[in-house]
Amino acid sequence: MVSVVKRKFNPDNMFKTMTFVMALIIPIIFCAIFLMLFWESFSSIKAFGLHFLVNSNWNPVTENYGALPYIYGTLVSSLLALIIAVPLGLGCSIYLTEINKSKFSEYLATMVDLLAAIPSVVYGLWGIFVLGPFLVDYVQPFLGRYFGFLPIFQGSPMGLSMMTGSIILAIMILPTITAVSREVFQAVPNNLRESARALGGTSLEVVQLAVLPPAISGVVGAVILALGRAVGETMAITMVIGNRPEISASIFAPSYTLASVIANEFAEASSPMNLSAMFEIGIILLLITVIINGLARLLIWKIASKNRIQ
Repeated sequence: MVSVVKRKFNPDNMFKTMTFVMALIIPIIFCAIFLMLFWESFSSIKAFGLHFLVNSNWNPVTENYGALPYIYGTLVSSLLALIIAVPLGLGCSIYLTEINKSKFSEYLATMVDLLAAIPSVVYGLWGIFVLGPFLVDYVQPFLGRYFGFLPIFQGSPMGLSMMTGSIILAIMILPTITAVSREVFQAVPNNLRESARALGGTSLEVVQLAVLPPAISGVVGAVILALGRAVGETMAITMVIGNRPEISASIFAPSYTLASVIANEFAEASSPMNLSAMFEIGIILLLITVIINGLARLLIWKIASKNRIQ
């Protein structure tokens, strides 16, 4: 009888059940969010269909809505931020782990990590009053004068623009890329570095041949994690990107993002269809994030399997 009672109240089984329930809560929350967004946006989906994704109009008066300018602004600003932040982040992490191993590198790493603790609104204020005027006075005129033959550098200099928003995003995702890449590089076995140095490799060759190949999947994960942060950023990008729903090839022009339009207009939605369109903007943002993370996972698996084969 005692053995039956012990088997029924086995602490190990109870622990497994509790952890299973905790793990199950995460996909339940995700499904609940997705279903809520889908239900609230059903009117917009039914009214506009796939045309919502390619329509550039957003007119609450005529009840004509389209998300193309916001999708464009989100993707372009995030990609520009990656172009700026990835070289800086990888270079900083390589310097901290492979080049300088003194106390200074620890202080520098702490300062980089502190960038992640700065509130988004502070980044936005700095972008409005410092970065934006600096770009208008010095950077954008220089780019327009010498590289104005390129469409991305054409137009009048503007402080609140795609360029300002992209640089702010790059600064905000820089700690993510640097911190994760640094941890990945530190996890590479030292015998690989020592073998490369024993063969006469320079610091560049050691990093190129012994450190990067085994760490590449982790670096890709860091970049995708930063991209997810850039895509979903709201407050800072709303303050500096200009919030104009237009598609322009020039990075000097204002733009708009999916997160920005939700932050700016959700509370002022004037009709049920307008509110439904805002929810559809939210579900598009969610799907973009899911697609990005899914592609990143596939890429990491592919790189990891390739390294195992080699």
